[in-house]
Amino acid sequence: MHLLDIDQLRTFVAIADTGSFTRAAEIVHKTQSAVSMQMKRLEDRVGRAIFERDGRLSKLTDEGERLLDYARRIVRLNAECMASFNEHELTGRVRLGLPDDYADRYLPEILARFSRSNPKAEVTVVCEPSHNLIERVQHGDLDLAIITHVDRRGPSEIVRIEQLLWVTSARHGVHEESPVPLALGRPNCDWRHSATEALESADRAFRVAYVSYHSTAVGAAVLAGLAVSVLPESAVRPGMRILGPSDGFPALPSCKIGLIRARGEENPLADALGFHIKQSLDNLGSTRPMAPLAAE
Repeated sequence: MHLLDIDQLRTFVAIADTGSFTRAAEIVHKTQSAVSMQMKRLEDRVGRAIFERDGRLSKLTDEGERLLDYARRIVRLNAECMASFNEHELTGRVRLGLPDDYADRYLPEILARFSRSNPKAEVTVVCEPSHNLIERVQHGDLDLAIITHVDRRGPSEIVRIEQLLWVTSARHGVHEESPVPLALGRPNCDWRHSATEALESADRAFRVAYVSYHSTAVGAAVLAGLAVSVLPESAVRPGMRILGPSDGFPALPSCKIGLIRARGEENPLADALGFHIKQSLDNLGSTRPMAPLAAE
């Protein structure tokens, strides 16, 4: 059995990320001929061609695309393993983005774990909607971000899955009104799309009464008995009542929570924070049984 070489995989990922052997060589600090030799040896190890010519350019074969998924995970796991042993040496600043919905629930545990292991590190936190965070990571303004994963926006590392739920005030009957008033995110919010599509499919009349990017404002409208909204399970707060089909509200899809990272040179501090993010979200558990994953 042939063992994969982590250095070759790291170079392979750099080529896939940059789209160029030349730019990848700069990232991994090797000559272009050394990079080409590494890829020839990697192809020999897996016994498949992982690149093919497309005019003057090289592109991944189907086997190369399959290897890329494994290579990313292996390289990331190796970096996280080393970061977990070297955390006491890490200093500097790391930039994390996440929507405020997730910040309320996840950030205290994440920061507590990370700060205990990296007391000299500085964490800058930015709270914005997922589509804004994706652009910030792509432009290098953030080192990593926790986002709501949607396939059309590109790949992310899925770190948690939660059920989306209808919520109303436990002390009011606004959910019985027709049309039912809703408190939702902006028009490009995926949870908003899920909510309105579900009600339209069920022929339930509704009107959008309150709109905000911020979960605090949406939650305030719900708790005041002014509107019904949709939230992931972990964001349901005391004073809210969960609605279901018996109340006239159809089942909603699950919410996939993903982790994305900036491309480029290795960032041990970001790797260490990513490790703690995954550990924290895994340890949070669930307050109710997880519903089957629905199609997005």
